[in-house]
Amino acid sequence: MQNTILHSGDSLPLTCSRSGTCCHGNRVRLNPWELMRLAQAKELSSEEFRKKHTCEAGTVLLFNGLPNHTGKSSCGLYEVGKGCSVHPARPLACRLFPLGREIQNGTAHYMHEGSDFPCLKECPEVLNLPKLTVEDYLLGQETQLFENAQDGYLELMQNLADISFELLLDSGLSESGDTETLTSWRKLGSMDVTQLSKEIPTEWFDLLMIPELEQHAEPMSFVQEHTEILNGKIQELSESLSTLNSIREAAKWMMALGLLLAHAIGADAKGLSEHWIEIAKSHGAQG
Repeated sequence: MQNTILHSGDSLPLTCSRSGTCCHGNRVRLNPWELMRLAQAKELSSEEFRKKHTCEAGTVLLFNGLPNHTGKSSCGLYEVGKGCSVHPARPLACRLFPLGREIQNGTAHYMHEGSDFPCLKECPEVLNLPKLTVEDYLLGQETQLFENAQDGYLELMQNLADISFELLLDSGLSESGDTETLTSWRKLGSMDVTQLSKEIPTEWFDLLMIPELEQHAEPMSFVQEHTEILNGKIQELSESLSTLNSIREAAKWMMALGLLLAHAIGADAKGLSEHWIEIAKSHGAQG
């Protein structure tokens, strides 16, 4: 479906009617900071929240609650007659809905699916409510901190891919005639997120998705500390690598971590893996 690109001054029927329709039958992705925030709101550890309220390796909220009149199940955090039980901590996808967001050349762009405004089919009453500009809607939804977290994890995703490149290209692995690494990257990119998570050692998976960090309200502090912990662990791993086989395995893990994070922030993991493979090939890798 083609998207309608929006501008900050565009005026749309964005005042919510509070029907709860958008809390049913949708798909909400979570980055690690958002997962931590939701866990804090439910007074759970990140691990407990992941096990109880998410699927797809902790990257997607469970929609396993009571269905509404359309037959669509509610988010597991939705309470009938009350609404979202974690509303102040709701993730970016919920704050933006029905808008989407993507980064192009370092700039955020907003859009909605299709040519018609998405809410009109199931919530036509919004036409009777005040319109809002895109800019005012984003301010009202307090999206900025959550967008910062998303952008921070986008950067971490690229950093993990860069480390995988370094292991392949700067260690002698590529020069050895290795073809297995790029083949493994392609396989990883084609996996669904649950399969992908099984390719990652549990210690590394937990370090990425449920890091043992203080519960920062400010996302960039959380993401920065998360990145530093990962980098420290990666440095330890790099110092222990002594054979081409161990380097190949590490390059696979790093790529798997990057692609898992891609799923968590809603990026195209398969497209990214193919893009990164082509970059590696342009620097002499084979596969």
